[in-house]
Amino acid sequence: MSARARYDHFTPLRVRYSEIDAQGIVFNAHYLTYYDITITEYLRALRYDYDGMVRKSGLDFHLVKALVEYQRPIVKDSEIEVGITVGRIGTTSLTWVLAIFLKGEDEVLTTGELVWVCSKVGAHKSHALPVELVGLLGRKA
Repeated sequence: MSARARYDHFTPLRVRYSEIDAQGIVFNAHYLTYYDITITEYLRALRYDYDGMVRKSGLDFHLVKALVEYQRPIVKDSEIEVGITVGRIGTTSLTWVLAIFLKGEDEVLTTGELVWVCSKVGAHKSHALPVELVGLLGRKA
C-alpha cells in the first residue's frame, strides 16, 4: 500500500512567500495551519455542517494535542497535498492523522496528529461526541 493510500481526503495548497522562514523552508507553525485547513475541507467534503453543530448543540472542540513530525523540508512555491484520515474515535475525543506530500508524489514530507476533545462552549469539560459526526466519521475509520 502506498503512503498516500492511507488517507481519505487531500487538500491541495501552494506554499506562499509569507509562510517561509529565513532558511527558505516552511516555518514550523504553518504546518498546523495546513492541518486545520485540511480538517475544515474534509468536513466540508463530507457535507458536515460544523458551524451548524456549534449553533444547534452548543458543542465545539478543544485541541488538546498537536504533533508534527518534520521529515523533509518544504520550500516556497511548492504545490503540496495534505492528506487526512480519522485515527481514533473515542467517547469524547477524536484523533486526526495527517500527512503532507508534494503534489502527485508518494513520499511523505511531514506527518501529524491532532487530538480534539468535545466540550460544551464555555464549559471546558469533556462532553460526548456529536452522534451525527461519529456516524459520519465512523464509516471512514
